[in-house]
Amino acid sequence: MKVFFDRELDSVATFWRILRRDGVALGFTSHDRNLYFGGICHRAAPGMLPAAIRLSSRIDDDSAEVEGALSHDAIRADELRTGLYDAASILIGVVDWETLQNHVLYSGALGAIEDNGRSFSAEMRSAKHVLEADIVPRTSPTCRALFCGPGCGLSRTRFMTRHRVISVDLEKNAVELSGTLPEGVLDGELRFLEGPQTGKAFGILAVDGTFVTLDEAIADGLAIETAVELLEGCDHTLVTCAERFQNSKNFRGEPFLPGNDLLARYGRSTG
Repeated sequence: MKVFFDRELDSVATFWRILRRDGVALGFTSHDRNLYFGGICHRAAPGMLPAAIRLSSRIDDDSAEVEGALSHDAIRADELRTGLYDAASILIGVVDWETLQNHVLYSGALGAIEDNGRSFSAEMRSAKHVLEADIVPRTSPTCRALFCGPGCGLSRTRFMTRHRVISVDLEKNAVELSGTLPEGVLDGELRFLEGPQTGKAFGILAVDGTFVTLDEAIADGLAIETAVELLEGCDHTLVTCAERFQNSKNFRGEPFLPGNDLLARYGRSTG
C-alpha cells in the first residue's frame, strides 16, 4: 500500500466521488487532467478544493466542507436547485496521479448546499450522523409512522396511482396530471418516473382540480407526457387513521396523553 506524503515533493491530488440517489456517479480531481480509476472518470476540477476535513475517534459527527465553481459542466446550478444532489453519498480521498493508487479519507453524505450564483459550498455529514437519531421515539398526538411505511401496515400500491404530465406551470411550481386524482392526494407524494428528476419524491402542497403544487422546484426540462407516480397523503391524525383507512390498530401516536400544560395548572379546591 502506498504511503502518501512521505517525501517533500509527491505526485498526489485530491479526488471526490458523488453518488446521487438517482444512480448518477460523478468523479472530480484537483489534478489538471482527468484521471480514470475505480471504474469512474474523475474530471479535472482544480477549482474544487476541500476547505476543511475533521476526523476524530469520538462519536460526534465528523465534518467536512467542499467549495467549487459552478462553471464545471458536470455540476449544473439547476440540478443543485432542484435537489438532485440532496443526501447524495460522497467520498473524498487522495490519489497518485502517476500510479493511480488512491485512498479514501472521508465518506459521508451531502448536507446543506449554498449557491451564490457564481460558486457553491457543500457541507458533508459523516456516517456518524446516524448516531444523533433518537433511539426511543418521543410521544406525539399524531402518528409517527411514515404513511405506508414501517409501522403503518398499509400497502403502498393500494394507495398509489399512475398519471402523465399534461402541462407544467413553473411560475406556480405545479403540474397538471392526466385522469382523475384520488381524493386524499393533498399532503401526498409525487415521484417522476422519467426526465431530469427521475426517482425524486416531491411533497404535494396544494391541489386545484388536476393541478398539484409541489414543495420543491421543478426542473426546466420536464417534458409533457412524463410518467409520474402519485401516492395519497395522510394527516397522521387518529380520526383519519380510523375512519378513512380503518387502521387505528397500527396508529403510532398518543392523542389522549395529557400534555405539559397539565403540569402548569393550578389546583382547585373541591370543597
